[in-house]
Amino acid sequence: MNKEDIHKKISGLRDELAKHNYNYYVLSQPTISDFDYDMMLKELEKFEQEFPEFYDSNSPTVRVGSDKTNKFLQVKHDYPMLSLGNTYNLEELKDFDNRIKRIIGFDIPFSYSCELKFDGTAISIKYKNGKFLQAVTRGDGEQGDVVSENIKTIRSIPLVLSGNYPELFEIRGEVIMPHSIFNQLNAEREENGEMPFANPRNAASGTIKMKNSAEVAKRKLDAFLYFLSGENLPSDSHYENLETAKSWGFKISEDKKRVNTIEEVFQFINYWDKERYKLPYDIDGIVIKVDSIDLQNELGLTGKSPRWAISYKFKAEQVSTKLLSIDYQVGRTGAITPVANLEAVQLAGTTVKRATLHNADIIKELDIRLNDYVFVEKGGEIIPKIVGVDETKRELNSSPLKYITHCPACRSELVRIEGEALHYCQNTLNCPPQIKGKMEHFVSRKAMNINCGEATINTLYNAGYLTDISDFYFLTKEQILNLEGFKEKSSENLLKSIEISKTAAFERVLYALGIRFTGSTVAKILAKNFKTIDNLIQTSIEELTLTDEIGIRIAESVYQFFRNSNNIRIINRLRSSRLQFEINEEYITKNILNGAKIVISGTFKNNSREEIKTLIEQYGGKNISSVSKSTDYFLAGENVGPSKMEKVTKFNIRILSEEEFFSLIR
Repeated sequence: MNKEDIHKKISGLRDELAKHNYNYYVLSQPTISDFDYDMMLKELEKFEQEFPEFYDSNSPTVRVGSDKTNKFLQVKHDYPMLSLGNTYNLEELKDFDNRIKRIIGFDIPFSYSCELKFDGTAISIKYKNGKFLQAVTRGDGEQGDVVSENIKTIRSIPLVLSGNYPELFEIRGEVIMPHSIFNQLNAEREENGEMPFANPRNAASGTIKMKNSAEVAKRKLDAFLYFLSGENLPSDSHYENLETAKSWGFKISEDKKRVNTIEEVFQFINYWDKERYKLPYDIDGIVIKVDSIDLQNELGLTGKSPRWAISYKFKAEQVSTKLLSIDYQVGRTGAITPVANLEAVQLAGTTVKRATLHNADIIKELDIRLNDYVFVEKGGEIIPKIVGVDETKRELNSSPLKYITHCPACRSELVRIEGEALHYCQNTLNCPPQIKGKMEHFVSRKAMNINCGEATINTLYNAGYLTDISDFYFLTKEQILNLEGFKEKSSENLLKSIEISKTAAFERVLYALGIRFTGSTVAKILAKNFKTIDNLIQTSIEELTLTDEIGIRIAESVYQFFRNSNNIRIINRLRSSRLQFEINEEYITKNILNGAKIVISGTFKNNSREEIKTLIEQYGGKNISSVSKSTDYFLAGENVGPSKMEKVTKFNIRILSEEEFFSLIR
């Protein structure tokens, strides 16, 4: 191909990928599989690398982010990003309505646009000639940080527009983190020994200010756009402008409504006060805007907020209930977490019996005492938390709570590491919850994937057959048959599962060891960079910190883990059991599946499901448990359930037989 043909090919790929982004992230109507999308993206990346003269800052390839450190510049907003006046009171909304009518005249008809108030972080994006130009945070309202590279990673935000748009304009909106992503992120943080985020809003805000846009891309943020600013807007109606912006490629909420009276505003509020819990993301209220742009300009601004808009904030649902007791849970790292046991109470549509107390500082700050009546909210509408005490109901003889000084399981003295909020039990060798917690982590699906649940581990531990994770590989059929509830078949299944686990890749074995702060992602990075367990054992803290994404805290934790003689003893026993303690270079190069999401169902003739799952990972695919529109392949054996096949048909997912799967990876 000559240069002109190559340029056309690159432009065509960019247009095609932009169209698929819009279909998937805005319309929720994908017309291509993730696998095919990724292959198209890789083709574009290859062309762009070979022909840098055709570079475009708004190419779909920027969606994956960069590992270069961003430095945030501050710029002044063309239009101030003012905050809205808030109210929790319907009467104050009536006053707002009357103020507007007094200014514009009681006989002038006008409409309101009622919209969801997304609980995220505000952003303003500028477009010039239909192309993404710059994204800026709210900041102090007058100026904010330029976070363009991070915002470009959000796939629901278009980089190039289609249709008839103004030459230059700004569009404002809210960057959010959906509940599913938030829960996944917090699970990973807890797994790594990090403090979880309090709510999706904090997580979204923190993510936008990360220095590494490649890491931002992994967080899978979303965004809704809700306001246009600029000259030559399509309509005098704010509501119509949003509808038009949708045709340009923007993700605009469908859950908005244009109404003519304040009574209709109340109806909209009352509806969403109940329905908000069904949304897959957080909202904390309703925004009411005068719809006419001309009337907005006539009404003008106060010193800090527009006169033509107001937000009604939902009251955080809060209940009072009795604190019955406090459990102190011991994690596999020895961290102590206090958990409040409460009299059962209904909160935000669920029954709450327990709430986290986080640490000793929270208990002291709130002066929480046993038998107190406490106020419970759902932080970010997800995590139950105690926010205060009703001291009017406090028992006269109550006394301040004394935080425990010794481990509730093994009675070892607790320590508090400087700079950390948690207390720890350091008796790693003889504290039962820590030992069993390490075993549960070791057998988990992302680790060794051994078919051994918590109850079985508890039984084996109590019988003396398991004292550490290496003992799994020295269990005998006779020992297992001695246990209550185990028969010939169940014993064979457990031993077969243990045997299959020996094929797990080095990165999974490394993750399974349970090194503090080393989640599955960090384990992959360490395996890729150090190749063997011996290299890791011999490396220094300085060498570890030179590795991308490995900070000082992770480096110190990894280094100290391999200085522990008991850990080395366990590793040597696992090594003698033929576990994989070095990376398979051939495995690294086999990325044939390129991130394809595959659901396995049914039984197979020549291979077990676990063997096939291992192959999917080795060839660069992802095992997922349930069928959705993002599934690329459905690998079907015999006796597939009808409900799964119904979803496969509905989403038009390609079905693979066992033979077709092996043909694909070869």
